[in-house]
Formats: sequence, structure tokens, C-alpha cells
Amino acid sequence: MKNLMLFAVLFLFNGLVANAQDKPGNQLFWETLSKHCGNAYEGEVTTPISENDPFAGKKLVMHVVDCGNGFIHIPFFVGEDKSRTWVLTMEDNLIKLKHDHRHEDGSEDKVTQYGGTSPNTGLANIQFFPADQETSDLIPYASNNVWWITIDDQSFTYNLRRIGSDRFFSVKFDLTKKVESPGPAWGWE
Repeated sequence: MKNLMLFAVLFLFNGLVANAQDKPGNQLFWETLSKHCGNAYEGEVTTPISENDPFAGKKLVMHVVDCGNGFIHIPFFVGEDKSRTWVLTMEDNLIKLKHDHRHEDGSEDKVTQYGGTSPNTGLANIQFFPADQETSDLIPYASNNVWWITIDDQSFTYNLRRIGSDRFFSVKFDLTKKVESPGPAWGWE
């Protein structure tokens, strides 16, 4: 009888553990990222850049500024430039990444709202976003772009690869050290 009770307890415990792990990867990714809402972190470009690159020598900060029902807004500050915001939305149980680019007066840049939707639920620590049709129409040379974001307890990375070219960009943020945010992104006051 003791063995039967032990078996029943283990069966129930394993079922609970399995159910806890049955969440799709993108939901676990979303929950992990949402835990950082309100926090800002400093980062560095991890791919080679030239001295003339707009990121060279600049302080890079991401701020997980706004998390709501189905959206996360992450301004990406490059020195004094507050023009970039990564906009993640959960649509039809998939994560969409868009790049919102603004001018200092808050007006939209002519190249904005490009990105893509993950083709599947992905994994808890990485999500991929191939360029969508809107991106292809707006920036034809970016039709082969694939963006991906990774997250774990230590770091958040934002990455871009243009398939069929040498274009590769990666920036890594240290999630173990909060920093002060430079303030709101342009157009998001």
C-alpha cells in the first residue's frame, strides 16, 4: 500500500512539473522579459564596428519601460540619441518585433515600423523574427533580415543578421546591474 501511495504522489508531482513546463517557449520568454519592466541596463556592441559607426564610443542603454497586456516597449538609447524603441507585441500567440524610430520632435522617421513576427513559439530563452512583408516593402534590401533576442538571468541580447550578406550586429546588455534610464524615448513622453 505504501508503494502505491508513493507511486500516486510521484505521479501527481511529475504531472504538476510537466504542466508547469508545458507553457510555450514564447510565453516563458515573455514572462522572463516582463520581470525586468521598469528597469534599465547598460550594454555593449559585441560585433566588430568601425570608428565611424553611430554606436562607436556611445553609452548604450535599454529600458524595459512599459509592459502591458500583450505589449512590451523597450527604448534603446545610443548616447544622446533617443530615437529607437523596440516594440514587442503578442499577437495570435506569437511575438512580433517592430522598430519604432522617431525624430527628436516625436514625429515618425520615414524608416520605421519594420521587423517581423516569430514563425513559431520558439524557446524560453530565444525568439527569432524574420523580416515581414511590411519590412520588405519599406526597405527592400532588408527583406532577408532576421532579428533575434536572447534572454537569461545574466543578459539580454538584440541581434540582426542579413542572410546572404556579411551584415551582422549584436548588442549585449548586463541584466545583473540596473542603471538609470536616460528618460523617455522621443515621441513616447
